[in-house]
Amino acid sequence: MKGYVHLYTGDGKGKTTAAFGLSIRAAGAGKKVFIAQFVKGMKYSELKALERIPEIEVRQYGLKCFIISQPTEADFQAARRGLKEITKLIIGNKYDVVVLDEICIALYYNLIGLEEVLKLIEKKPLPMELVLTGRNAPEALVERAELVTEMKEIKHYYNEGVEARRGIEF
Repeated sequence: MKGYVHLYTGDGKGKTTAAFGLSIRAAGAGKKVFIAQFVKGMKYSELKALERIPEIEVRQYGLKCFIISQPTEADFQAARRGLKEITKLIIGNKYDVVVLDEICIALYYNLIGLEEVLKLIEKKPLPMELVLTGRNAPEALVERAELVTEMKEIKHYYNEGVEARRGIEF
């Protein structure tokens, strides 16, 4: 069976949530899942839940969230290390589903190169499902993916001053 390349992008909430939901569904079907989180390095609540699902492995290739500042050299190193490890992992074909969470943010901040990500996609084994997430998806990824979903913000309580809440936003 052929696996596809998914892209969840846009300025709305729900990209990571959609990818994690698909991961849980795949695990429920007995599939092995690997989730790589770029940019993120904090221990979000969803990671605690995923620890209870042996079919899902998660690794973070980010430090603290730098979105309100500029990435440091350590942020660049973490992303590059992640891309290198994920390339080996994809070629090794050990997983049925691979999620590259916030890969578009890593691209947006030039932590990694677009050509490297496109080459990585080409190395994907035919049956593997590959899920990419993040705002500001480059047009080349939109063109390459077989499924593209744009999360569009219509209204968000964050704009009214509501802080991120544990268990809901993190």
